[in-house]
Amino acid sequence: MIGAVVTIGYAALGLAQILVLNPLAAVPGMELDQIRAVMATRGERIDAWPPVTFAVVGAGLAVVIVVATLAGRPRPTTVLLFVSLGLVGGAPAYWIASFGAGMSLADAFAIGGGDVSPWAVPLYAVSAVALVTALVLPVARAARGRAQILRTSTDRTV
Repeated sequence: MIGAVVTIGYAALGLAQILVLNPLAAVPGMELDQIRAVMATRGERIDAWPPVTFAVVGAGLAVVIVVATLAGRPRPTTVLLFVSLGLVGGAPAYWIASFGAGMSLADAFAIGGGDVSPWAVPLYAVSAVALVTALVLPVARAARGRAQILRTSTDRTV
């Protein structure tokens, strides 16, 4: 269940970052409605569908995690591996979902199109930790299995 909560939190933060936090940080001193109004006068807008799709897919992954966990009773390490893989995919999915919004802000205000708000950092950090987990976990499971095999074979020879 913790994995589902983390996944939903990741999706929610990504959605808020794209639609609210980054625009406010990119154009300091303006409110969100003002930013959108200026963008509209310059032929730009922040489409909601990419970040909403990002959030819906993230929430959908969380539901799949919960249903699969309750239905199949997998090992906790298996659940952790799949949660980690989903969160690893969160970073490129976030980048894709935020690209259009960043470019629209850049075009409307003659600024860079990248993240200005610091709230993207936790997203990338979670994905980085998830990547390390996804790489280390199978190795650790294999090593533990190998150690168990060696213990079993040693017990038989003694």
